[in-house]
Amino acid sequence: MTAQTHAEAQGGGPETGQHNPGTAPGGKSTEGGPAGRFGNLFGGSAGQILGLVIALLVLITIGVATAGADRFATFDNMMTILRMASVIGVISIGMTFVITAGGIDLSVGAVLALASVWATTVATQQMAADFHWIVMVSTALMVGAGAGLINGLLIAYGRLAPFIATLAMMAAARGLAELISDKRTQVVTERGLIDFFGGKVLGVPVLVVIFVLVAAGGWVLLNRTTFGRRTLAVGGNPEAARLAGINVRRHTTILYVVLGLACGLAAVMLMARTTAGTSTHGGLYELDAIAAVVIGGTLLSGGRGTIVGTVFGVLIFSTLTNVFVLNNLDTSSQAVAKGLIIVAAVLLQQRVAARGSTP
Repeated sequence: MTAQTHAEAQGGGPETGQHNPGTAPGGKSTEGGPAGRFGNLFGGSAGQILGLVIALLVLITIGVATAGADRFATFDNMMTILRMASVIGVISIGMTFVITAGGIDLSVGAVLALASVWATTVATQQMAADFHWIVMVSTALMVGAGAGLINGLLIAYGRLAPFIATLAMMAAARGLAELISDKRTQVVTERGLIDFFGGKVLGVPVLVVIFVLVAAGGWVLLNRTTFGRRTLAVGGNPEAARLAGINVRRHTTILYVVLGLACGLAAVMLMARTTAGTSTHGGLYELDAIAAVVIGGTLLSGGRGTIVGTVFGVLIFSTLTNVFVLNNLDTSSQAVAKGLIIVAAVLLQQRVAARGSTP
């Protein structure tokens, strides 16, 4: 195997593209003049994060101007925004890994619903009452991991397209959740779980702390470990990754299991927040997670992923929702705004990618 092939398999480094943003594809430096420096600032990963920060600040300014500083710019409202972002945020971190590797998962919302229903059945809650509420947490995590394992095996070894495999899982998981719960809401009776996940640490909700810890762990895993480098390599060029000695099928399966675990954890967080498990949980969460990841700068084609960008993407959508709620605007307008943001982000990605590939 040549050194060039090995370099291709290793991807472009942590949270980057396939080449150095300061070097043109032909090897010529683009950092010499002011135009080059300007392009690097707004075209590289740092520029993308800067753009997300600006977008978030614009939304905050709009919130203060329309809803008033006394309603929007308060500590309680900031915690409300972060609490809203925490559940979908945990799923989005897992989704970042899958999309970075060139995959997609449409079943995350349905898997969350199935995990919440399975963890709140009478039998599971009785076991939790006899032993500890950790039984409910373990159940949700195992259900999520099991669904992720099935997705991963179908995609990696069954050679099904990720879209088809996860679409089938979405239908099956939602249907199974309805069968188990008989389409009824199952109330969480284990107070220990509600008290723990509904509590606060130094005034910060536990749900927000969990989101921060998951995001930090995801960043380290993607940017400072061999696992992260392999994920970038698989997404950038699966064949080159295979030639470099990476077991692409096994790695792909593990990625879907990781996302399934994130869904199970998110189910526990949502159960604690709503004090219920139901087959209706997680509606359209797959679209929200994918949107947050794409807005954050992770390429849908794979090969580049950014956890920091995903966090900002989640915060942007959560802040947007909060602004709409405080101004008593309907959810239809919110959906239109989300759609426009997603389209703009994808068009921007394509433009940056085209500019980066131009000699």
